[in-house]
Amino acid sequence: MPRLPAFPSIAAVLCLCSFLQGASLIADEPPIVDFENDLQPILTRFGCNSGPCHGKARGQGGFQLSLLGFDAQQDFDAIAKEGRGRRVFPGAPENSLMLAKPAGTIPHGGGRRIDVAGPEFQTMLTWMRQGMPRKAPNAPALKSITVNPASAVLAPKQTQAIVVTAKYSDGTERDVTRLTAFQSNEAPIAAVDETGVVTAGEITGDAAIMARFMGQIAVCDVMIPRTETIPADDYAALPRNNFIDELVWQKLQRLNITPSGICDDHTFLRRVTTDICGRIPTQDEVNAFLADTAPDKRAKVVDRLLLEPEFADHWANKWADLLRPNPYHVGIKATFNYDHWIRQSFHERKPWDQFVKELLTARGGTFRDGSVVMFRDRRQPEELTTLVSQLFVGVRLDCAKCHHHPFEVWGQDDFYSFAAYFSKVGRKGTGISAPISGSEEFVFTGTSGAVTHPVTGATMEPRPLFGEAPPVVEGQDQRESLAAWITSPNNHLFAQTMANRVWADLMARGLVEPVDDLRATNPPTNGPLLKALGEHFRDSGFSLTELVRAIANSHVYQLSSLPNDTNVSDTRNHSRHYRHRLRAEVLLDAVTVVTGVPPEFDAMPPDSSAKQLWTHRSDSLFLDTFGRPDPNQDPPCERMSDSTVVQSLHLMNSEKLFRDIGSDSGSAKSLADSSKTGEEISVELYTRVFGRKPTPDETKLVVDLLAAEGAVRRQVIEDLMWAMVNSAEFVFQD
Repeated sequence: MPRLPAFPSIAAVLCLCSFLQGASLIADEPPIVDFENDLQPILTRFGCNSGPCHGKARGQGGFQLSLLGFDAQQDFDAIAKEGRGRRVFPGAPENSLMLAKPAGTIPHGGGRRIDVAGPEFQTMLTWMRQGMPRKAPNAPALKSITVNPASAVLAPKQTQAIVVTAKYSDGTERDVTRLTAFQSNEAPIAAVDETGVVTAGEITGDAAIMARFMGQIAVCDVMIPRTETIPADDYAALPRNNFIDELVWQKLQRLNITPSGICDDHTFLRRVTTDICGRIPTQDEVNAFLADTAPDKRAKVVDRLLLEPEFADHWANKWADLLRPNPYHVGIKATFNYDHWIRQSFHERKPWDQFVKELLTARGGTFRDGSVVMFRDRRQPEELTTLVSQLFVGVRLDCAKCHHHPFEVWGQDDFYSFAAYFSKVGRKGTGISAPISGSEEFVFTGTSGAVTHPVTGATMEPRPLFGEAPPVVEGQDQRESLAAWITSPNNHLFAQTMANRVWADLMARGLVEPVDDLRATNPPTNGPLLKALGEHFRDSGFSLTELVRAIANSHVYQLSSLPNDTNVSDTRNHSRHYRHRLRAEVLLDAVTVVTGVPPEFDAMPPDSSAKQLWTHRSDSLFLDTFGRPDPNQDPPCERMSDSTVVQSLHLMNSEKLFRDIGSDSGSAKSLADSSKTGEEISVELYTRVFGRKPTPDETKLVVDLLAAEGAVRRQVIEDLMWAMVNSAEFVFQD
């Protein structure tokens, strides 16, 4: 009898069915949600961890997240553990505060942030249903993001969608456009909405569109040229005095902009004299230059001005703003010595890398070694970090002191590793006793000291922001390693930061603005030019003189400020010269030249110029009105170059200016007492005040006023001088 096939028992069948059912359920379950890769991007994209909301220093409504999600562990604990778990409700995730508030189903101070039907709500709901895991198994780490396209040329009103791709450590990629934050640095030129769609404006120029996803930054460069094209031959025919002209013309050609014509001789002479030496040209200089017919006379003027002592005082005065402290904090004698060291360095034409090395590694006493005063003023490594990185590398690290930089790659590790270079600065003396602080203090290389990370508590080892620095040898001053890294010819930011600052001083606008904020999300208007300027500065041995010479001799520097039809809206690409108000000290010294009455400053020798002042505490209502820094402000002190109603009112109503113009020892009285004719007086007035000869109509005006019935010769001259000093032609550099 044949054997029947064996059949499984009922229990076995039930077990198998149970297994298959479970396998089916597992197959249908969504993948594990990773807190860092999936949840934090949602919090960042919809502003939950932004500064105005829960990312502020003390949080919002008792709920604090790390700013822009820089600390994943803190955020996880705040959501899943703190508040006795009241923000999440595992038993009924749909009712969790973390979902109900941003979805707007219950009152929320931040309003409705996410859609219940949207993928973000579902991701957060799934994470809660899965038990709120801290990490998904084998979750990859975010490495970088890219934007597509990386650059675009758009017509006015044209749109362009940007796609952002995240790249992870396991080689996978993900489209994260929906969770990316976008921002334009020039919204009138090219604006971007929250979905990454760029819309070109009607202004010719270019803009950088920043894409930020979980601490990673990528930039899309957008250019909007003029729709009317310019023949290539027009650009080929433009003068090229040096490399600067070629690179500027290339940029203008891409924008379909043509430069203005060259400025006339008197405009150039006044421009270059005020820029290089911080003074207006003398009458003899004006007469000689206008009479000179040599084709290279402009280059000769540049060479002459670069040799004058006033060149050193003018540029030292600029850097005193950035370095010089409040004398009521560090002491009057210490401040005086610091100012003397700065000025002496410029008078010696000290190479810039040498200047910076001496400053960063300074040792000695504040009464004898002026360079050490920086370490008397900035006493904590963190204070020195923000000053040094900003001035000499063009990196603003202030944000990274407390959290990850919102627009750059720098985080707290970078900040405190950089600060560690200053951890062993030793000081001996009575220290600061403001407002007098009169005693001497000595700065030396200490043997102890450390910088700790404020979150992890780890002791930080000195490390540069990028690249490699010379290793710190046992017993060596750590600052020497830092100075070597900063001033290295391989550190492109060191040369470019100074080149950009000098370019801004001479051209009225930097290639990067602000001038000390060089970062990927704030790109230069002409990247190749900034690179070339930095290389020229480096190859010249970091010579400020040679950098100024190259810029002043370029055809671009000598352009007229009068716009043409193509460049009337250009304010960034140097297709024309940008008019700007003279610096406060330059303007006051110019008034002194015009009136012929020497100034009087407290704590200064007779006949000192305004640009030679060693402290902003020297009393001068004129300098305060025209924007010199507040003496109580900590360096670096950036000046406001805008014109104000107060400035105009001061020139019209200043009692001191009234006295100087009407002084018996002034130039108006001397001119009135002379035997010069009306024509000769007009020539002298216009040459002295404006640095040019008068037009026939201007000469006729002066002659008619002097010859009018009842006219008092001296009074007419004083009134003319007063009116000319109050004019835009005098106050502004053309």
